[in-house]
Amino acid sequence: MADDALLFVLPERHPRLGAALSSVGELECAGSPAVLGWLHAHGIPGSSERVRIVPAAAEVLVPEEAERLPVPLSEEETLRVEHACAPKSLTDMEAELLSFRDTTQDWQSLVHRALTAGIPAPRIAQLTGLNPQDIVQAVGG
Repeated sequence: MADDALLFVLPERHPRLGAALSSVGELECAGSPAVLGWLHAHGIPGSSERVRIVPAAAEVLVPEEAERLPVPLSEEETLRVEHACAPKSLTDMEAELLSFRDTTQDWQSLVHRALTAGIPAPRIAQLTGLNPQDIVQAVGG
């Protein structure tokens, strides 16, 4: 086996690139001392959405500032990683955008209900990814 893929830690607030390590199924390398030590050194569990993997040929997708680790894969593992990283069809992507629109269409009402329930604005921002100023403006503050 050679270095067939690249693990990396996606920087905060960065578009999702590659596939989440947890989404490709069990990889032999994931339990290796090198990978476990690398994850520990970065203080992030392998199950985190920020731990991503791309085939070695897609290294150009990895952000410059991302911490990275080359890893070996079996032939079958390489195919799973390539499949997980393959772009979605246009129809799937459009369906995802519609779902996002439906989910976010009445976000102001959701924020108001959360505040009324006693969830503080900073926690709402943390959970939703909304800008704290948008939360304040949504409730007329």
